Amino acid sequence: MAKARRAVSHKQDKLSRRRVRWANRWHARRAARARPATGFVSQPEPRTIGSFARGKQLVSGNFLFAGHHVTDEAASIWQITPPSPSFAEEVQGFTWLDDLASLGDLEARRRAQAWLAEWIALYGGGKGPGWTPDLTGRRLIRWINHALFLMSGQEGDESFDFFRSLGQQTIFLSKRWQAASPGLPRFEALTGLIYAGLSLTGMEAHVDPAMQALARECADQIDAEGGIPTRNPEELLEVFTLLNWAASALSEAGRMAAGEHLAAIERIAPTLRALRHSDGGLARFHGGGRGLEGRLDHALATSGVRASVNVGLSMGYARLSAGRSSIIMDAAAPPPGAASVNAHASTLAIEVTSGRRPLIVNCGSGAHFGEAWRRAGRATPSHSTLGIEGLSTARLGPPETVDGVARSLIVEAPRDVRIQHIAEDGLSGFVAGHDGYLLSHGLTHIRRIELSVDGRDIRGEDTLAAIGEADQQLFSQALDRVALQGIAYSIRFHLHPDVDAELDLGGTAVSMALKSGEIWVLRFDGVGELTLESSVYLEKNRLKPRATKQVVLSGVAMDYATRIRWSLAKAQDTPSAIRDLEREDPAGLP
Repeated sequence: MAKARRAVSHKQDKLSRRRVRWANRWHARRAARARPATGFVSQPEPRTIGSFARGKQLVSGNFLFAGHHVTDEAASIWQITPPSPSFAEEVQGFTWLDDLASLGDLEARRRAQAWLAEWIALYGGGKGPGWTPDLTGRRLIRWINHALFLMSGQEGDESFDFFRSLGQQTIFLSKRWQAASPGLPRFEALTGLIYAGLSLTGMEAHVDPAMQALARECADQIDAEGGIPTRNPEELLEVFTLLNWAASALSEAGRMAAGEHLAAIERIAPTLRALRHSDGGLARFHGGGRGLEGRLDHALATSGVRASVNVGLSMGYARLSAGRSSIIMDAAAPPPGAASVNAHASTLAIEVTSGRRPLIVNCGSGAHFGEAWRRAGRATPSHSTLGIEGLSTARLGPPETVDGVARSLIVEAPRDVRIQHIAEDGLSGFVAGHDGYLLSHGLTHIRRIELSVDGRDIRGEDTLAAIGEADQQLFSQALDRVALQGIAYSIRFHLHPDVDAELDLGGTAVSMALKSGEIWVLRFDGVGELTLESSVYLEKNRLKPRATKQVVLSGVAMDYATRIRWSLAKAQDTPSAIRDLEREDPAGLP
C-alpha cells in the first residue's frame, strides 16, 4: 500500500513539474512578443562581485560549473553540451558574467558581448532551459549590473536587442515569479523583478507588486531568529545579499523598502554573525559551503545593521568563541518537510576554527560530484560528531559506499534536541542531547563542550545513555542482536585538508599542525581506540573531492551509560602563528 502511494505521489509530482515547464514556456513565448524597454531610467551600479581568476579561466576556454570541467578554447559557452542539468542552470543564470566583468579587459568584454548576443539569438524567443523564474531573476540582475560593461562600443542594433530582451524577461518574471519555489528561488525572482522595474523605462508598474510580494516572503520565510527553513547557512547568506541589493536599489531610486523587508535584514544579520567562524567563513552545515571569501563580511557591512549577539541559538546552531578560537555546533533537528531535501544528519556535529585556519570541519555537500557523493555527504559519518556504527541520524535512504567509505543510513531522525548553556569561571560551553538512536537502541546521545577563556583549551564529553526503564529494555534488546558484543560507536573529527596530522606513538594522541604554525593535540580518556583515517573535503568549486584526514575515537557501549572524554588543546604558537595574529589584530597581542 505504501509503495503504491509513493508511486502515485511520484506520478503527481512529475505531472506537476510538466505543467510548470509548459506554463513557463507559454509565458516566455508570449513575453517575447511584448514591447521592449527602450533604455535605463538611471545608470545601474554593479553590486555583484566576481572572481578575477575564474574570469581568466573563462577567457582561456576553461568552463567550470557545477563540479564539471569542460575545456574548449574555440567554443562558445552556448555550444557546449551541458554534462548535467545543474551545469546548464549555472550557465543560464549568467553568474559567470560577474567573473568576466571582474577581469574587465578587452577580451573579457568581447566574450561577454558575443555570448550575450548569442543567448538572445538562441533563447530570446522564449525557448531553452533558462526560462524559469529564479534563473530569469538571476540573469536580469547580472545584465543590469553589468550593462555598461556589456554595451560599451556596441552598435544601435545590439543595444535594441539587449533592451528588448530585458523587457521581455521582466514581463515574463512579472507573470511567473509565483511559480518559483519558496525560499531562495523566489527571493531571486522578486529581486530581479524589482531591479528591472526600477532600472528600465516602461517597467515601473512592476515595482510595487514585487515589493509587496517580497515583503510577504520575508514575513513567511525568515523566522524570528533570522533563519530559513533549510537551515543552510550559505543559502541564508544568499538571501541576505539579495535583500540588501533590493533595499539599496530602492533607496537609490528614492523609495524605501517595506517594513517586513527591512526587519528581515535586521533579524538575519546577527544570525549570520553567529554562523561566522573566526576566519570569516561560514559554518558548513545542511548543504552549505563556507561562501566566497569576503562575501559574508561585505554583506554584513553593506546591510548597515549594527553588530549584536543573538541570545541562545541562531537558526538552530550554538556558538562558542574565545581568544582566537570559534566552535559552532548544530544543536537542532534536521529540517522537516520540503526543506529536508538537502538536509544533513549533522545533529550535535561541531566545527572548530583557530584564527584564520579551519581545524575541525564537516565533509560538506557532495551534490556537485553526483548522487552517490550527495548522499554520502549528508550522512552522520561525514560530520564531526558521534555515530553508532552503520547508522545515521536522518531520514536519508538506503546504505551507500563511496570510494570504500561506508555511509550507512537509517530511517529515524532526531525529534527531541535539547541544549543548555554553561558559564563558569574560566570557561564557557554547552550541554546538548538528541534522541536519534532512541528507537533503534534505546540510547540518547549527550555532548558537552567547554572552551577556556583564552580559547586554547577545548574539553569534550560524549555520552550514550539509556535513561529510562523502557530505554534500558531497548538497549538490552540491541545488545542481544549483536550477541552481547557491545554497540559499536565512533566519534569523528574531520580535519581541514590544510591540517597536517600525525598519530603519536602509542596511539594515545594526535598532533595537528596548522599552516600558521600552531600545533593542536587531541587526547581522550577511557577505554577505546584512537586512529587516524582517510576522509574527504567536499567543495562545489572543485573538480573532485579533496583528500584529507579524520581522527576517529571508537569503542563499544556495553552499559546503560558510556562516557567518552576528550580534549583538544593548543600546544604551542610558532613565530608564523604570531605573525598571523598580528595581521588579524595588532592590539590583541600580549
